[in-house]
Amino acid sequence: MSTTPVDLRYPIGHYQPQPYSEHQKQEWLNDIKFLPQLLENAIVNLDEAQFQTPYRDGGWTVQQVVHHVADSHINAYCRFKLGLTEEHPAIRPYEEKDWALLNDVQAIPVNVSITLLYALHTRWYSAIADLPLKAWERQVFHPESKKDMTLWYLLGSYSWHGRHHVAHITGLRERNNW
Repeated sequence: MSTTPVDLRYPIGHYQPQPYSEHQKQEWLNDIKFLPQLLENAIVNLDEAQFQTPYRDGGWTVQQVVHHVADSHINAYCRFKLGLTEEHPAIRPYEEKDWALLNDVQAIPVNVSITLLYALHTRWYSAIADLPLKAWERQVFHPESKKDMTLWYLLGSYSWHGRHHVAHITGLRERNNW
């Protein structure tokens, strides 16, 4: 029996947009709500050498992944707030690869980003948990991809994003028997 090897870059596959449903909304909202705990569980008891290990050849270290999730989700929170308060705003792209090389990512322990994520996700979840259907249809414009994106699309994308990076770390732990 042969199995297809997992693409270590995309251990849970690529994001697949889904049509709106109350069930799907609750799943994705739960992903936003519980991501900080899942990420914290993924890194529990890792030592400094393990934090400096890339999750794949040519990939980010565990430390960079954790800080990246915080950086990305800060942007996500701002994108949602813009989408909820402005008509069809352009959202700001950023150079995530360059952000991962900045001194704060290299020097600050990951627990700082975990703490930040708990606070951020509490605010984010509170801002979006009870939105009416019409709000999920609001759009933002992404200038880099030159695409309009609904808040519904973004919810699914960031739900996937958190699970994607948790899987980077848990997959590395499994492969290395950590």
